[in-house]
Amino acid sequence: MNKSRQAGFTLIELVMVIVILGVLAAVALPKFVNVDDDAKQAAVNGVAGALSSASAVNYASRKAKGETGSAAGNKTVAVTTCAGVASALQGGLPSGYTITEPASGSPIATDVTITNCVVTANGKTANFTATGIT
Repeated sequence: MNKSRQAGFTLIELVMVIVILGVLAAVALPKFVNVDDDAKQAAVNGVAGALSSASAVNYASRKAKGETGSAAGNKTVAVTTCAGVASALQGGLPSGYTITEPASGSPIATDVTITNCVVTANGKTANFTATGIT
């Protein structure tokens, strides 16, 4: 009795595995192509959130302490424009980011909330809220 043993995979099995892997790659690859764009947008959204938060904390601190102007000892800043919020952000605005004023172009008045300030970087934009206080 001569027993024959099969060792390894047949050619058909190997071809089927390659075809299945090719189909999976063709379906999954486009999903990973946009990861770079998503990361850039997430970074801009993070900076916009930090600017909005810095504006709110700065406003609350100045109101609570009754501070006005920009005396040397103050740890808060007077915010009269959207771009002025960057000075309230600890460490300042990251390099490569720009802040655009609202279309009206008028300065923020005291105790006024402006919601259409825009931060831009790498072709991505995000809106943030700035509260003006002098």
